[in-house]
Amino acid sequence: MQRLAMDLRMLSRELSLYLEHQVRVGFFGSGVGLSLILGFSVAYACYYLSSIAKKPQLVTGGESFSRFLQNHCPVVTETYYPTVWCWESRGQTLLRPFITSKPSVQYRNELIKTADGGQISLDWFDNCSSKCYMDATTRPTVLLLPGLTGTSKESYILHMIHLSEELGYRCVVFNNRGVAGENLLTPRTYCCANTEDLETVIHHVHRLYPSAPFLAAGVSMGGMLLLNYLGKIGPKTPLKAAATFSVGWNTFACSESLEKPLNWLLFNYYLTTCLQSSVNKHRHMFVKQIDMDHVMKAKSIREFDKRFTSVMFGYQTIDDYYTDASPNRRLKSVGIPVLCLNSVDDVFSPSHAIPIETARQNPNVALVLTSYGGHIGFLEGIWPRQSTYMDRVFKQFVQAMVEHGHELSSM
Repeated sequence: MQRLAMDLRMLSRELSLYLEHQVRVGFFGSGVGLSLILGFSVAYACYYLSSIAKKPQLVTGGESFSRFLQNHCPVVTETYYPTVWCWESRGQTLLRPFITSKPSVQYRNELIKTADGGQISLDWFDNCSSKCYMDATTRPTVLLLPGLTGTSKESYILHMIHLSEELGYRCVVFNNRGVAGENLLTPRTYCCANTEDLETVIHHVHRLYPSAPFLAAGVSMGGMLLLNYLGKIGPKTPLKAAATFSVGWNTFACSESLEKPLNWLLFNYYLTTCLQSSVNKHRHMFVKQIDMDHVMKAKSIREFDKRFTSVMFGYQTIDDYYTDASPNRRLKSVGIPVLCLNSVDDVFSPSHAIPIETARQNPNVALVLTSYGGHIGFLEGIWPRQSTYMDRVFKQFVQAMVEHGHELSSM
């Protein structure tokens, strides 16, 4: 890579000298103007190729999983080329919702009851036209878990469904209580530490299709919830494998990073208002147990969690809740193959909190760590409207586990 950088710098100098001596027209079309433009372009390309475009770091707890991914999910070992004009963390994070397309998906909604009298909204994409898996009873099923305030309408969820459709799979999106337009029947919403609703959904889906390969993918908070579930239950799950994207590994570190002035301005305050809006729709359900006026004055996610989430789920302090919510402490107990994609520049999940050493101790875990990509960003290409690096990792991994997962058990 250093040799390539030197070659590009030499090329830039040679072309600049040539244009300065050979072209003699106005400034912007002059040899000087062209050489400046060309020189800057080559210098930028040099910097991009030497410092930005890199292969991800693959951390696995065993050689078997590593070989499996190299053979069947090669994208995790290939150089990731972030969008050349938008590779910085905050830019990638902010841009993705606006620039990526939203594939059209027709859902079938199902409301299921919970043990406490509540209800959960599931959005199904049955993929009845699947040519690879025409038998619905054995059609692979992928459970998708959106982020903190996300639903089945998020662009990253729609892209996962579109890719699953290409593979012939069925998808079902787990919408957290009270966020997808359904009525809240009990004074309870959701948090990433409490896995009861997810367990209900997983057992419900498995009962419907017990013979179908069953996988799950969680994004951001959805990934935290999924990892906490897997860490609690170990290998005793109907899931065959799972993938997570942009997980916040340590809730304390995530909160601290998001409370830095620029991050608070760009992300924290907005997400706090989204959370407040979500619970305020069901305000009448909480007024007996929670001071909702106090909740609506929160200026950060930490303040919201202290005044609402930790109270709702019975934690003595916000620190107790954040300790229980952090999936890094349960990673060692995960009992099925799990691939976790994170960017080390993600302001939502600081790199120093990524549990690399813990992952190395569990043969079921693989961390894929890119140098850039932001939070649920991973944009690539000149105009990243369609597929992202995250989408390609998702597609290759779920396909690898459905078609070749048996190899892991025999290794």
